[in-house]
Amino acid sequence: MRVFIAGIDGYLGWPLAIHLSARGHEVAGADMLLRREWVAEVGGISALPIASRGERLRAFKDATGEELDFCVGDLTDYQLVKSRFQEFQPEAVVHLGQMPSAPYSMMDQAHCVWTQRNNVVNNLNILWAIKEAAPGAHLIKLGTMGEYGTPAVDIPEGFFEVEFRGRKDRLPFPRQAGSWYHQSKVHDSHNTLFASQIWGLRATDIMQGVVFGTRIAEMGDDCRLGTRLDFDQCFGTAINRFCCQAVIGHPLTLYGLGKQRRGFLPLADSMQCLALAIENPPEAGEYRVFNQFENAYSISELAHLVKGVASDIGLSVEINRYDNPRAEMADHYYNPDRQHLLDIGYQPTPDIQSVIREMLLDLIDNRARIKAHADALIPDIRWGGGRRRSKVIG
Repeated sequence: MRVFIAGIDGYLGWPLAIHLSARGHEVAGADMLLRREWVAEVGGISALPIASRGERLRAFKDATGEELDFCVGDLTDYQLVKSRFQEFQPEAVVHLGQMPSAPYSMMDQAHCVWTQRNNVVNNLNILWAIKEAAPGAHLIKLGTMGEYGTPAVDIPEGFFEVEFRGRKDRLPFPRQAGSWYHQSKVHDSHNTLFASQIWGLRATDIMQGVVFGTRIAEMGDDCRLGTRLDFDQCFGTAINRFCCQAVIGHPLTLYGLGKQRRGFLPLADSMQCLALAIENPPEAGEYRVFNQFENAYSISELAHLVKGVASDIGLSVEINRYDNPRAEMADHYYNPDRQHLLDIGYQPTPDIQSVIREMLLDLIDNRARIKAHADALIPDIRWGGGRRRSKVIG
């Protein structure tokens, strides 16, 4: 199958290209390489050294024997997107090419507006390019479990049955986004649903949990094939950040009470799920939603998981509670469904402690890189506006 990856240079996009190629798919993609710039802007660095685009292309050729069609281009440029689809004629388009950070979108007016414009416009461009240049293609759009918020009821996969004043209907489940970034993803979901309804577009909207991990099996021992791993306040998600803190002896930064619950999944599981979605497309005109996560955990549970695994390999780890820079419920109900991917063959990793152990061992060799940017570990972007460094509260 011909698969086009928008955002092919990213944390998920690059390993997905490798994973799909190993499964026999023909892969192409585009990326503006902005993730590298965003992380540098906020004072961070990838904990794992990442190869340049040129080095990645050479490594891909060495590993697969094939050239990778990876162009540098702006997805908000409609003519570029349309021309790429006309040339490649994708059968599936995986849209990973957006700014993915809630804190980055909350920094100030400029970052808020840029996030909305970039994410909403490039998703619309992809929808229109499929319609005009590759109308049979299946769009796999990466959404986020954060679109749902934390309602006090179970979270279905996209739609639910509702009865109101004696009448029943199947409606999209309400979205309650918690940042300007998440709001942009809600807009994308609404626009993708609408495009499916009016154009007969095939679409799978992946409500993905938080991904963690340093590698997938297909990377082998070639460091040029490795993906990035961030630990700063904007792009360093919980387990990845905790593991980086653990290897340099920095207390794990638990926000607030640590009772916030979210869905999480290992990097290898994310690749498995995306491949399954690609290889099991919906019917024309069908818009379907997959909740993609291995399990739901509280942030405190994850911190103690990392502490326990770190202790097993000889690392002494402390956990500190910091005042929460985000506007979110400190304690809440959280019970999302995740059946659709299981129905098409998803097999969750049975032991996430083994993934955490692998991460810690990978990161130990890069302690100096992490220590040199340790200031990026403590958040100072406030949801209420302005900048104030979080303080230890327990």
